Amino acid sequence: MNSTSSLAGSPAPEAHDETSHHCDAALVRAFSFLGKRWNGVILGSLFYGEAGFSELKRRVEGISDSVLSDRLSELQEVGLIVRTVQSGPPVSVTYALSSAGSALIPAMTALGTWASNNLTPRPS
Repeated sequence: MNSTSSLAGSPAPEAHDETSHHCDAALVRAFSFLGKRWNGVILGSLFYGEAGFSELKRRVEGISDSVLSDRLSELQEVGLIVRTVQSGPPVSVTYALSSAGSALIPAMTALGTWASNNLTPRPS
């Protein structure tokens, strides 16, 4: 990164001495939350449309029921997904991206493109 570039709209630091090593606080919060295992994958899977719990479990291969439930609660709590309950019978619960969650998709798409172009895939 050169001195004229910035992250998250923050101005670039003027000097790069030993005391100026820091990261934008908003970026730290974003990666702390989105970097939590499964959060980004769940959001990415909801890009393809709303889904119930069982459908999300199929889309997010390898996640346990309890972890999926915890992550859905967290994502709902911070306003990235919306949980909708349809009275039945039978009762139906679906999850979808909120407007804030949808606003993340271009950044996630760009990050995925960057990863495809710059990170070597792990062997299976």
